[in-house]
Amino acid sequence: MKTYTITVNGTAYDVTVEEGTGSAAPVAAPKAAPKAAPKAAPKAAPKAAGAGSVKVEASVPGKVLKIEASVGQSVKAGDNIIILEAMKMEIPVVAPQDGTVASIDVAVGAAVENGDVLATMN
Repeated sequence: MKTYTITVNGTAYDVTVEEGTGSAAPVAAPKAAPKAAPKAAPKAAPKAAGAGSVKVEASVPGKVLKIEASVGQSVKAGDNIIILEAMKMEIPVVAPQDGTVASIDVAVGAAVENGDVLATMN
């Protein structure tokens, strides 16, 4: 038997090899070097609170039928902000979170497309 020292990724391992005359003896594989845990990705910085830090967008194309909230009004998540008329139905556009309405960016009768900003909140 012979002992060899091998280095894998900076870690030294002693490996013993048995020498035979007819058939090759199995050699025990060295244990793999421990891997370092991956570093966690940095978290995104939170949005700064300020005028219009949260956008309220149209989810369908249509026409503004009614404005339910006013600038400066406190609203809770799920409260109606604007009502759109789309596909002959009234579609409420609701507050995505609790906050205050910072601006209303459309007028009654205005045509809007999917993704258009209708209002902003703080």
